[in-house]
Amino acid sequence: MDFGLGTLDFFFYHPAMLETVKPSEPTDWHLRLFKKSILKQAKLRQIVSLLGPVSGQTCLDVGGDNGVISWNLRKLGGTWSSVDSSEKAVESIRRLVGERVELMTGPVLPFEDGTFDVVVIIDMLEHLLEDYRFVVECHRVLKPNGRLVFNVPHIKPFAALPPLRRMLGLTDDRHGHVRPGYTEAQVFDLMKDGFDVQEARTYSRFFVEALDTAIQFAASRANKDAQAGAKGVLIDERDFGKMDKLFRIYSFLYPIFWFAAQFDKLLFFTKGYCLIGRAKRRRQWLPRKVPKLSDGRSIAEAALGSKIGTATPF
Repeated sequence: MDFGLGTLDFFFYHPAMLETVKPSEPTDWHLRLFKKSILKQAKLRQIVSLLGPVSGQTCLDVGGDNGVISWNLRKLGGTWSSVDSSEKAVESIRRLVGERVELMTGPVLPFEDGTFDVVVIIDMLEHLLEDYRFVVECHRVLKPNGRLVFNVPHIKPFAALPPLRRMLGLTDDRHGHVRPGYTEAQVFDLMKDGFDVQEARTYSRFFVEALDTAIQFAASRANKDAQAGAKGVLIDERDFGKMDKLFRIYSFLYPIFWFAAQFDKLLFFTKGYCLIGRAKRRRQWLPRKVPKLSDGRSIAEAALGSKIGTATPF
């Protein structure tokens, strides 16, 4: 599970991990981290695969991974704006992308109705106490027939890694989470009043997440004085300088970690620790009841797969 640039994720890179977006050689410390992170590269590739063409469109990214996802999305074309809930995150994004970066207050987006063709939510919903109201805001700022792409932590019942993370001090509080994530059914329920979820899938399985957990722990030990905020522990250039030795060590060892991460492919039959999806805006925000099957599941939950239809049949 990716908890933002406040952790070091994976300090390694393999060119095959990202085929769609190939940024120019980064010099900023944010992008140095991004280039060495399998998890962030995979996240970007998943977002791009669901985003569709954006040339000539007006787009918004929310919580752009401390700026690195925002920076990459703007290279795809279109006119992008960015927004985040932390002043430190906003400063970081602005440093990378320059203009059109705003601070959001609570769940409220600082934009007019019907402004955007596309809204991309990047690891933000789990940070917001009023996640339903925020989804209402996304519906409001989207144009009719606009589309929404969302990425959230995926809750896996009986998974082994969450208890281990808590034992290591990598708690939800440290990462600024008000909830650990979402199941597929919870996402459908959250979206159903204003959006039709067209596709949802998971990625990042056990081996990638286990390695990420180890590196998060090493990063937390190297930066003990860091204070957690609403977006978790966000590092700045000075913090990165303190962890420069750790970064260089993991950069040197990246072939080993990359090889270990390939074992994730053997777990193709399991669910991942990250959930990503695409939804189409309904013309009206209208609370809807979800029909239940005889076993208590919703139709949306029963239909979950690599591709699905709407969240409800009407």
